[in-house]
Amino acid sequence: MDSFQLTRAQSPQDAIRAGAMSSTAQQGADVRFLAGGTTLVDLMKLRVERPRHVIDISGLELGDIETLEDGGVRIGAMVRNADLAHHEFIQRHYPVLSQALLSGASAQLRNMATTGGNLLQRTRCVYFRDTAMPCNKREPGTGCSAIGGYNRNLAILGTSEHCIASNASDMNVALAALDATVHVQGSAGERSIPIREFHALPGDTPHIETVLQPGDLITHVSLPAPVQGARSTYLKLRDRASYEFALASAAVVARVVDNRIEFVSIALGGVGTRPWHAGEAVALLQGQAPDADRFRAAADAVLAGAVPQSENGFKIELARRCLVHALSTVTLPERQA
Repeated sequence: MDSFQLTRAQSPQDAIRAGAMSSTAQQGADVRFLAGGTTLVDLMKLRVERPRHVIDISGLELGDIETLEDGGVRIGAMVRNADLAHHEFIQRHYPVLSQALLSGASAQLRNMATTGGNLLQRTRCVYFRDTAMPCNKREPGTGCSAIGGYNRNLAILGTSEHCIASNASDMNVALAALDATVHVQGSAGERSIPIREFHALPGDTPHIETVLQPGDLITHVSLPAPVQGARSTYLKLRDRASYEFALASAAVVARVVDNRIEFVSIALGGVGTRPWHAGEAVALLQGQAPDADRFRAAADAVLAGAVPQSENGFKIELARRCLVHALSTVTLPERQA
């Protein structure tokens, strides 16, 4: 780990001013915010992240979960993953989010990891984490070692010739299905960013992972009021039952009335370069009767643009089965007993 300056922000404004001193919007910038540290500290030890100035924001008063007048909820950026997963209001009204959080990491990590930090969780691609190997996400222009290399765990949706790294977060997938909004303060003021616009596709700039600018501080995430009568689930498929990243996952929220899908929202994880909103599937399912064949057609529509690599082609069928099973769980009466 390289030497760096550590300061503790006394207020969001302190953090924003110091963060804005960064000379670049690229990942690996000169200034980094430190919350739970479950990602940043690891990457600093590996010398993937090499900030010269680390700003500790763990003492900021951004750790509350508050219900809103419209029936939604406001989740502070410093809310720990464990506290969010076990919060009574979240478990009752947004169970897909609680399930997603509890499926990730370990109990010890969930006790430290924060909502804001999880939004910014970086890929687990082995080449990104190995500074001896070329990686466009870590060093733009050096190449993507995963293309033609070890890519079993990587993305098949939203990839480019410059990067095929998958987004690692479970929480982000649930937030995408719940239509969350990320609230940010920065030098230019406050912004509200829909979760589906927050993460960037790699394109030819894979080192730019979000729409955040230097100094931008995530203050909270808001969720709209839960859809009355809806059911939800988070299904995660992985190599082992715990402490493992998804090969494919599905977050589904759906409401069925008179044997018609009146409302549905779907996001996939493990297969995309960002949490993958399955809009094609939603369009095919809205207003239709729940049916396994229709679910398979919806999954096929989402995966039609998949670009598998040498070792991860199995993810197409795995993601299809994952989504069909998740949809069946929340919409078919025989699965709800």
